[in-house]
Amino acid sequence: MKALLHYQRLRFIWLAKPAGRHFHRGPQLWTSLTLADFEAINRCEKPLPKNFNFAADVLDQWSQKEKSGERPANPALWWVNGQGDEVKWSFQELGSLSRKAANVLTKPCGLQRGDRVAVILPRIPEWWLINVACMRTGLVFMPGTTQLTRKDILYRLQASKAKCIVASEEVAPVVDSIVSECPNLKTKLLVSPHRWDGWLSFQELLPSASEEHSCVETGSQDPMAIYFTSGTTGSPKMAQHSQSSLGIGYTLCGRYWLDLTPSDIMWNMSDTGWVKAAIGSVFSTWLQGACVFVHRMAQFDTDTFLDTLTTYPITTLCSAPTVYRMLVQKDLKRYQFKRLRHCVTGGEPLNPEVLEQWKVQTGLELYEGYGQTEVGIICANRKGQEIKPGSMGKGVVPYDVQIIDENGNVLPSGKEGEIALRLDSTRPFCFFSEYVDNPEKTDATIRGNFYVTGDRGVMDNDGYFWFVGRADDVIISSGYRIGPFEVESALIEHPAVVESAVVSSPDPIRGEVVKAFVVLAAPFKSSNREKLTAELQDHVKNSTAPYKYPRKVEFVQELPKTITGKIKRNVLRDQEWGRA
Repeated sequence: MKALLHYQRLRFIWLAKPAGRHFHRGPQLWTSLTLADFEAINRCEKPLPKNFNFAADVLDQWSQKEKSGERPANPALWWVNGQGDEVKWSFQELGSLSRKAANVLTKPCGLQRGDRVAVILPRIPEWWLINVACMRTGLVFMPGTTQLTRKDILYRLQASKAKCIVASEEVAPVVDSIVSECPNLKTKLLVSPHRWDGWLSFQELLPSASEEHSCVETGSQDPMAIYFTSGTTGSPKMAQHSQSSLGIGYTLCGRYWLDLTPSDIMWNMSDTGWVKAAIGSVFSTWLQGACVFVHRMAQFDTDTFLDTLTTYPITTLCSAPTVYRMLVQKDLKRYQFKRLRHCVTGGEPLNPEVLEQWKVQTGLELYEGYGQTEVGIICANRKGQEIKPGSMGKGVVPYDVQIIDENGNVLPSGKEGEIALRLDSTRPFCFFSEYVDNPEKTDATIRGNFYVTGDRGVMDNDGYFWFVGRADDVIISSGYRIGPFEVESALIEHPAVVESAVVSSPDPIRGEVVKAFVVLAAPFKSSNREKLTAELQDHVKNSTAPYKYPRKVEFVQELPKTITGKIKRNVLRDQEWGRA
């Protein structure tokens, strides 16, 4: 970090020759693609180019616009840690440092195009440098959260045959304990101010690395990244994305859902291990030339979060509904946000009550979006569009979103079924390429002419979609189908409940019943638990269909430390059924 802070303070000497690369379209002259071209490709109005590289064709183009004065004087990356340290990089500085990082990866690390690199780092600037350096060198970037256990890391390294791991100091001992079981792992690169035996030091290698680096020419469909996605059975699947599915596929998302321009400053709270970090903290934001704002914040804290919004000129905020649920517990009217104008949420359904409280206290709407690691944003509420509380919004371009039955037939509005995307003759370029080494799972995502998400929902007469639950989240008790989100929404309306997660629990009579894990608000923590359980059950019975009430309630200090409801439920359900 000290090396990066040093570089942040320097002004770089730039070569007169523009950086970057260009497309060659048949007999035409070499020409660079513009943002308008990327949007047209997203809308399927223009064909996908043969070659594409996000670092060269997007980031280096914004670097040139900075030099020519066509882009506002806004950082590309703005990082703070709440302890006085700060990093601000322009696109030109990001370009120079990422070229140096690319040389670190290819020279002392000995990596070659196509090699897979596991990256387990917290929200620190090096995560962005390594990410862009992988683009420049054609390496396949595989992010993971620092919450991964020894078993998780071992599986990922073995399944992916990773050649290199880039990790922080807290992860290094875990990696060293399993390295003998990972024959493909050749290089360990440590991001830390301290040395670690057997690891190369990124902090030591970066300052002496050359700024001269020629970006490799990558095909639009060449692999760029792999994300590990959890399923209901078996180990996590490796969802592989291409250079264009991530690098071009989020263009319209950045413009219409995130409502970004080059003068905006975007704060996305996602952990670096999830695809949401790629959406909000890399591709959508930088495609629009906006600034990515990052707060180190190792542990979420509402006071720190709100102080950040009042201190820094953040214009656009993206966080999970869980965060907004915590924030509306505060007296938000006491805070004067510096420049905040647009707020979005995703990763789990947004409770209508939270949406209403946020607007009452801040005067700002919350625009919910819905998507998947495999295919990106599917539905969203956009500015200028009526928001129906509880709805995920309408389908987004280029997708034709439908609700289908188990046979692949389109269901009429008001009927519950699986959320699916209609396919034409070719697979959309913004889809994931495959589940690596798992053709059966890849094929299982297709049903007739549809890609099936595995999520259940309903579409109303106006084309708005309503989330019911994961196909594997839906609780079937005594023949009744119960969506956990409905129960969670009812529970959070009660003043005693700060947060909840609802899962199925085994029952000898009904097969399974609804169980709620509940985090209590401070004034209720000393309440009689038996009476409070009955009160919450009655509350749910009165708020929604009586058969949906939780027959079991467990009060907990906190829920699993994940940012989405889906993952929380997976963890708790596995515990409940003895599968942990």
